[in-house]
Amino acid sequence: MPAYAPSAETLAPDHRSQLDVAGELTALLRDTTTEPRPDTQLEALTLAVAADLPVLLWGEPGIGKTAALTQLAESLDLPLTTVIASVHEPSDFSGLPVVGDDPAEQGVPMAPPDWAVRLVRAGRGLLFLDELSTAPPAVQAALLRLVLERRIGALKLPPGVRIVAAANPRASAADGWELSPPLANRFVHLQWIHDHEVVVRGLGGTWPRATLPRLDPERLPQAVVFARRAVCAFLTARPKLVHQLPTNETRRGGAWPSPRSWDMTLSLIAFATAAGSAKEVLSLLVRGTVGDGPGLELLASLDRLDLPDPEEVLADPAGAVLPERGDLRQAVLDAVVAAVRKRPEKSRWDAAWALLVRAVQTGAPDLVVVPATTLASLRRADWEVPESIERLAGVVTLSRRADDAANRTAARAGLPARAGR
Repeated sequence: MPAYAPSAETLAPDHRSQLDVAGELTALLRDTTTEPRPDTQLEALTLAVAADLPVLLWGEPGIGKTAALTQLAESLDLPLTTVIASVHEPSDFSGLPVVGDDPAEQGVPMAPPDWAVRLVRAGRGLLFLDELSTAPPAVQAALLRLVLERRIGALKLPPGVRIVAAANPRASAADGWELSPPLANRFVHLQWIHDHEVVVRGLGGTWPRATLPRLDPERLPQAVVFARRAVCAFLTARPKLVHQLPTNETRRGGAWPSPRSWDMTLSLIAFATAAGSAKEVLSLLVRGTVGDGPGLELLASLDRLDLPDPEEVLADPAGAVLPERGDLRQAVLDAVVAAVRKRPEKSRWDAAWALLVRAVQTGAPDLVVVPATTLASLRRADWEVPESIERLAGVVTLSRRADDAANRTAARAGLPARAGR
């Protein structure tokens, strides 16, 4: 009797080919799960998709842009339609002319491509325009109407279709082109970078889950009011930023301010406010819509929208709540002094001094130096000096002495003098 007797299972022939076995292994490798995990750039993407704004993901090849869009479509249960822009002709986006029986009477209709027809029949979907930076200028021009008006030839995409594109920087794109300014200005630009922890955990089988933001129905009206107030107040103070086309060709192919992009910014602020999104998420979206410079200025101004009204502070300086953050506290004090300058009255002047005393008692004394100096210059001849000024005199004098000492030290070292406060 042989020392080894094969079992029946061993003797049973395996009729599967090696390709079938390889397919099983591939399926196991692709069998991954998702988990709720904080991801700033993924949340920014889903918020822009919820706002129905076209999004353009910028990133180096292999960074995971296409994989992120595939997972996003699966998570949102949207059929994904991928169109490689660079391998299509302009007519594929503007429509193909079809001559009918009587062109003189009926005209020549522009027939849409099959992928557009499928999206219309489905009524919803995620249209993914991949490799956008490899599309030549003629194709980019044809994409303008698709991205902005959602039209391909005579066909209009339904409201349930969202548009997301991806592009590599020109230096790393195959036969890359800079985006034309009109096309670039139609997108929310998001820089897609990898997080090594997300990659490692994803390679282990678990990727972050993309979910649409939860909008609070009770906050919708206030969100719209806040967004409009934020953008309008900012552009009133910075009118030159309403439309500012960059002079650099590369920057023209990115985010820059225009009435169109400010309208997109307003929508994103409203959505982020209604969803209670973090400031980091809003920062990505705002800077990706109007550019880094204008975006950062707007974000800084948002903090000031919650500051108290100067008139309310003057009406009750003892009950006013001053911000803890130094720059915001300085803004409140400056605004109060500016209000007194605009309408100088003895009672308002005295109230402003009372507020400055509170500021010294509850925060950094050097913040009151400039407001106190300005307020003192507004005194009328018949106004009596309040006792509160005596409490501030030492602070102002000490600050000025510190500035003088710093300037003398700088002069001896050959450095520029410190600006007086």
